[in-house]
Amino acid sequence: MVLALVGAARSETEAEARKARSVAVLEAAGVQVLPSLPVIETEATSLRRTETEVAERMIALAIVAVKGETGDHALGLQLIDQFGAAGFLSPAEARFMADPAPSEFDRIQFTWRYEGVWVMLWALSLIDDPGPPSDIADVPRLAEILRELGTEGVLATARLRPQSELLDAADLIYRQHWAVRQADLDGDPVPPGLYPGVVMERHYALNWLIGYGGQAWDDVSTDT
Repeated sequence: MVLALVGAARSETEAEARKARSVAVLEAAGVQVLPSLPVIETEATSLRRTETEVAERMIALAIVAVKGETGDHALGLQLIDQFGAAGFLSPAEARFMADPAPSEFDRIQFTWRYEGVWVMLWALSLIDDPGPPSDIADVPRLAEILRELGTEGVLATARLRPQSELLDAADLIYRQHWAVRQADLDGDPVPPGLYPGVVMERHYALNWLIGYGGQAWDDVSTDT
């Protein structure tokens, strides 16, 4: 019982310290914070993904984003074959890729997945810094990385960052997303340094990375 209490106390301390760091970053940037917004998972309670899981998810996101951007059905099928990615797709992604003429709405939604690719590249240590969530993903750079490495190269090169780094990023984006949503509700300008679409997609990808709610990719929620 004593050991269990000590472990719980350490987890609470870890989570509160992470929250405090995020709040300090937001306050320094002039972004509104909600002090009562809860803490997120800890290293002990979050899910540690494998490098293979993250790499496959990243490749799937890149492929659906390319089809979303170009509308090129044949190119999408070619990329699935090139990267051996048929088994990487979620059910919703597989339906999108099988549709030769997806709606404009679907194309736009899947094009936004470039932002998830950018997060996964960072998580796998294939880029050093994703930059602030005011900047959209560097699509030419991510495409170059994936073309050069291919699936085998990604798996051989990728090194998943420490769980503490993933949780730090997830905690910060969670609070940034709250600020974006609250500003919208209040009819206020977008908070400084935050692009709503980028914040949303990064939050989605990071929640999947840490296993938030045990949700599959298509069902990830971005609660704030």
